[in-house]
Amino acid sequence: MSNADVPIWEKYTLTIDEAAKYFRIGENKLRKLAEENPAAGWVIMNGNRIQIKRKQFEKMIDTIDTI
Repeated sequence: MSNADVPIWEKYTLTIDEAAKYFRIGENKLRKLAEENPAAGWVIMNGNRIQIKRKQFEKMIDTIDTI
């Protein structure tokens, strides 16, 4: 199964690049948020790669006014 088989809005986790496109937030800002909040429920470390739990990040964004 290739990456192209699963639409981004159906993926459980997103890479920084995918999350930046999906949420329209800069890659550097997402990396900074993930590095500052490593225990957040929306961050998964896959080795040294950051993965964003899409639904949990959406919930977090819904509760804030400014990123």
